[in-house]
Amino acid sequence: MSNDFAPLTVGPLTVGPLTVGFDLDMTLIDSRPGIKAVYDVLAAETGVFIDSELAVSRLGPPMEDELACWFPAERVAAMADRYRELYPEYAIAPTPAMPGAAAAVDAVRAAGGRVVVVTAKYGPNASLHLKHLGIDAEVRGWLWAEAKAEALLEYGAAVYVGDHVGDVRGARTAGALSVAVPTGPCEAAELRAAGADVVLDDLTAFPAWLAGYRSAAA
Repeated sequence: MSNDFAPLTVGPLTVGPLTVGFDLDMTLIDSRPGIKAVYDVLAAETGVFIDSELAVSRLGPPMEDELACWFPAERVAAMADRYRELYPEYAIAPTPAMPGAAAAVDAVRAAGGRVVVVTAKYGPNASLHLKHLGIDAEVRGWLWAEAKAEALLEYGAAVYVGDHVGDVRGARTAGALSVAVPTGPCEAAELRAAGADVVLDDLTAFPAWLAGYRSAAA
């Protein structure tokens, strides 16, 4: 796998400080341990089998989509509410930052830019993760795939960084440069095929990429 440093002719022209959006799960945080713990507790409470290892191997879409694999449709909404209630107690502490996450956010701030996290996760729980890890960013939650463009356009994001083809679609819908990292369920080739403009091995490569992006833009 290699980092793609794409020509900087793709993406919106922006006026004012650079705004960079980041996905959360499997982009900034490795949420698998915490989410697995919540599914395990939910399974124990309900007596319904949930293959939590399988569930955390396909993170990205809204949690309700996963719950629909284990519960009948009429129970999904209630199980989703219970999942969100359990989440702060069981999911925050076990969840580490992804390699390079803090440095990536710091690189944007060092460049005078603004960071916004746009995620399919319930916003208050997303904010708890960032607070726990000491990552300072604005948060917009409950947005998946193309719907992420709503927040990206609102904030004027020139770049959106994510690990899923849904993140690529969100960036492209907003006219933002799609920077992808294959640290979640989608491989690099899949991200490129979905239209990612740049594919980095992981976020440790982001500060150098950002420096090149800003230099070329200048």
